[in-house]
Amino acid sequence: MQEKTKESFSENNRGLAKEFNRMIEGFKNGLWRYCRYLTGSPWDGEDLFQDTILKAFGGYYQRWHPTNPKAYLYRMATTTWIDQCRREKRNVGILEENVLHYEELSNGLEVEEALHFLFDLFSPRQVAVFLLKEVFRFDAKEVAGMVRTTPGAIYATVRRMKEKLQSVDVLESSTITPVHDTDPIVKAYLKAINEGDIEAVMALFSEEANNEAALGFQEFSKDEMRSGSMKFGLPGMRALEYNLWGRSVIVLLSEGVNGPEIHDIQYQEVENGKIVHHVSYYFRKEFIFAAAEELGIPAQTNKPVVEWG
Repeated sequence: MQEKTKESFSENNRGLAKEFNRMIEGFKNGLWRYCRYLTGSPWDGEDLFQDTILKAFGGYYQRWHPTNPKAYLYRMATTTWIDQCRREKRNVGILEENVLHYEELSNGLEVEEALHFLFDLFSPRQVAVFLLKEVFRFDAKEVAGMVRTTPGAIYATVRRMKEKLQSVDVLESSTITPVHDTDPIVKAYLKAINEGDIEAVMALFSEEANNEAALGFQEFSKDEMRSGSMKFGLPGMRALEYNLWGRSVIVLLSEGVNGPEIHDIQYQEVENGKIVHHVSYYFRKEFIFAAAEELGIPAQTNKPVVEWG
């Protein structure tokens, strides 16, 4: 009876998750960009996006008035990020009101240029205010609710930030994060994938390895992988190593009508000569599309389970 209850609970949850994703589908691309800008990193932004979706789905039943799902998602992302910054003992900033009447500043600095400087110049709450008000066009009252302050503080914060940004030298400085030499275990994984040798792949994993397809599924042992995601073998696609936003990743490429297309993006964590954590972004549409633009390789839009066309 207990097993049936667990199976029923899981199935019901999956059904609800599909409904929730259909409801928020139109907001997810903007939310991903917001998370990326807010954290200052595509990788940190992706982590925040995943945390936001999971928390938003898990907490939606508590909404007494379930209106405006877009604002709900951005509020969840904002509070999740600010709480994380607090746990890391970062100064999240105070938003002070200004007694002067608010007047819109002329845009001497383009918003897109400003995005390069926000994370370095301002506190997490200030960054959130600027993005929500100036980039994603929420009104001051909505933003005040999301960052837990007053509309007057929102107007004053944006004004002070614009004044500071207009005094900044906007020459973009880019830094390249060095990528360390590929771990021999990851090289062996890459070779096994390209040779279609599933036993060689499985031999590289620890018995207690975590296998995660972000916002898709999770497996917590090699046995679960054998009876789950690896049950039907390998996808039989070419795998190459790329530097994506400063991190070495493995990209699985399918052969499309007009050439290679990104089927999946993966990375592995290795400890004591074994893969202990494997992450796949197969189900992560916004992430895959952003990576496709960065790498100059189109994303595969028609693949099993997902339809992105």
